[in-house]
Amino acid sequence: MDVSEPTVRAAGGVVHRRDPDGMWRVLLVHRPRYDDWSLPKGKADRGERAEETALREVEEETGLRCLLGEAVGETRYRDAKGRAKVVQYWLMQPETTDGGFTPNDEVDALAWCTLEEAAHRLSYAHDRKLLRRVRGPE
Repeated sequence: MDVSEPTVRAAGGVVHRRDPDGMWRVLLVHRPRYDDWSLPKGKADRGERAEETALREVEEETGLRCLLGEAVGETRYRDAKGRAKVVQYWLMQPETTDGGFTPNDEVDALAWCTLEEAAHRLSYAHDRKLLRRVRGPE
């Protein structure tokens, strides 16, 4: 008899923008509960498609409504409760740059980083590996 827990499904975004100086930046979130920096993401609601989850979670965590771009891959790891977790990611562009972010218990800070800065700031190897596969849009 298999008593293992089902895999936790989640989705998120590699939110990007081009600064006035032409430099591509990606958005990272700081989660005070874990004191970590990661890409915005979250668990899927029952019956929700991964793309819907990604857009909803990115907006909830960052205050930015985004346009969904191409799929860029997934990460697989064990979450803090030891469950298998799969997170699917899409490139996303904010519709506006002045979102309604308010620091809260889930996400208390945002950081727009170059790809190099993000690779150094991200707390988890699986996020850094995903980011290496992402190039700044043309």
